[in-house]
Amino acid sequence: MPTPLHHLNTSDPRFDDVAETAESWLPEMESSEQVIYPAKLVRTLDPARPSAEAIMVRGSRIRAIGSLDELRAYGPSRIDDRYADSVIFPGMVEAHAHAKSGGMWEQTYIGYYTRKGPDGKVWTGCKSIEEVQDRLREADSKLADGEILRAWGLDPIFFPGDRLDRTHLDEVSNTRPIFVMHQSGHLATINSEMLSQEGIDRDCPVEGVVKDSAGEPTGELQEPPAIALVKSATSVLGGEFSASALQNFGADACNHGVTTAADLGNPYLFTDDLEAHREIIDDESYPVRLSLFHRGGGMGGNGDAADEAARLADLTNTSSDKVHLGGVKLFLDGSIQGFTARLQDPGYIAGDDNGIWLSSPEQFYTAFLAYHAAGALVHVHCNGDEATELYLDTVEQVLQEVPRWDHRHTVTHSQLSTPAQYRRMKALGMCANIFSNHIWYWGDQHRDLILGPDRAERMDAAATALRVGVPISFHCDTPITPLDPLATASYAAERATPSGRILGEHERISVPDALDAVTIGAAYMLKLDHLVGSLESGKFADFAILDRDPYECEPAELREITVRGTVVAGRHFSAVG
Repeated sequence: MPTPLHHLNTSDPRFDDVAETAESWLPEMESSEQVIYPAKLVRTLDPARPSAEAIMVRGSRIRAIGSLDELRAYGPSRIDDRYADSVIFPGMVEAHAHAKSGGMWEQTYIGYYTRKGPDGKVWTGCKSIEEVQDRLREADSKLADGEILRAWGLDPIFFPGDRLDRTHLDEVSNTRPIFVMHQSGHLATINSEMLSQEGIDRDCPVEGVVKDSAGEPTGELQEPPAIALVKSATSVLGGEFSASALQNFGADACNHGVTTAADLGNPYLFTDDLEAHREIIDDESYPVRLSLFHRGGGMGGNGDAADEAARLADLTNTSSDKVHLGGVKLFLDGSIQGFTARLQDPGYIAGDDNGIWLSSPEQFYTAFLAYHAAGALVHVHCNGDEATELYLDTVEQVLQEVPRWDHRHTVTHSQLSTPAQYRRMKALGMCANIFSNHIWYWGDQHRDLILGPDRAERMDAAATALRVGVPISFHCDTPITPLDPLATASYAAERATPSGRILGEHERISVPDALDAVTIGAAYMLKLDHLVGSLESGKFADFAILDRDPYECEPAELREITVRGTVVAGRHFSAVG
């Protein structure tokens, strides 16, 4: 987390490029001084002036963009050449993340892919169940007696053969309760001790408690109602508000050039913890603007929709420059690779039962109508095409009952949306926030084990959406996949899998289109495109500082760009590692 200015440790190497002393910063930030930042290149995403050699900032806003001679004509100014050897790019916008993910790094990561934490620590991936067990044993050895062992990031689909269950976890410990959250966030696995402590047995009637041929729980819990049976350990995004998690999220965002993000499904908006959010985010030292979306129906949130919609409408008027309110996330189905998403015919290759509805169609209609009528911006979790179809049917019905223009309701994930469904989205004025990271992280499994080649090749169909005219963005859904918009854009443009396949050649898009999606496209679907997403005079001075021009990169090269830091509201933050 970047240090507040009044507590700035000037020996911290993260702030070598920021200022010599805290005191030297305060007058600049509080005055209307005009500062010009020359750069190797300024990429604006403003079609009227797509590139320039410098940018002028006054306070928290962009004053002008152009050549040095042009900017000097705006009156007295100071030249700051700290970015002379860098590319200034619009601060990237992540339209589907979870700020609570910052707290996951306080637990044990056991995912398949190597990942880097907000502090720069690299966690190597676990390539077998045996490696998962070894890491859990290491974590177990460091815990006090009685303390729960919590881990996250597991995905059994990468381990052919035995599926990790309570017996594997019992080999780590049969006395300490163990809680393992899967990478998708839709499944968990617990050991026998945790099953016993929580009273989950063969007589448990909750859907999603997986049982073996003898009728005994295997330890796997599918989707929120089943996971919620574990009262003593929380899921990836549950539990009490954590200031350190929010701070870690800010640091992670800075490391990857993100200056605006949507916390999509925040459970704290109707509690006193909202003020704790404001205190952290509104502070000038926090490096991200956050759009806090209320967690509505599904995923454990099925309160009275009319009451919650009215309360959310009241909160909207309390938004600030850095804390944006007025959005709600609803849930329809689960995870494709977890076989809990709702798919249209012909379903999954394996012929498994067709997923789980997180909200019944009746519950969903009631909730969507209430939030839509109250003026909320609604984003709905739809992985499978059957979920997307229900969402579109509901929007069409509700728009007839309560007409609204420029609503920008969004299909989030939109993984199996069909061409016909994209045409309906266009007609209904909707957006698609596409989970392009799945092409890399699960593309081979989607093709070979889950969907088959034909449907896997049209997953995350960005080219189709753009041809039809549906506004799009791409997202990471961190902690499900890493917070890294440049990588997310690269996966959409390249569509390569780890095995080297190109999964859906005809759904590839250009690098410029992919970069648009993680900047101005994401800002549009958050209804913030008048403030962020491109570099234009009058918008917030929010930049990503890069070591090279992403427009000159091939798709895979986007993942090699170094983010040197960010600027948010004219204040400077250095990346770590």
